[in-house]
Amino acid sequence: MNDKNQERDVYVAVADPTRRKLLRLLADAEELPLHELTAQFQMGRTAVSKHLAILKEAGLVADRKVGRETRYRLNAAPLREVEDWVSFYRKFWSERILLLNQISEEE
Repeated sequence: MNDKNQERDVYVAVADPTRRKLLRLLADAEELPLHELTAQFQMGRTAVSKHLAILKEAGLVADRKVGRETRYRLNAAPLREVEDWVSFYRKFWSERILLLNQISEEE
């Protein structure tokens, strides 16, 4: 898989803590301008923009221009894939723990 395709992968996009924080900030607001997002990090505007670009390529973020300002908003729909994947393993481990408890109670 080439780098460009990896950037579009939802799992790759949410693997980075900075991008997860950006998603969280956008989840708490309808829309935020780049300068407000950048103020939440100890990195420059260009670095934050690069993270937002990866999130946009994965379909997790949409942007729009308002004058000279770019505003971003969350599109959480692609996160359903991650939720489904995590849900499978949550059930898997719950069943294993239940089985372990039953075995330990029998002994």
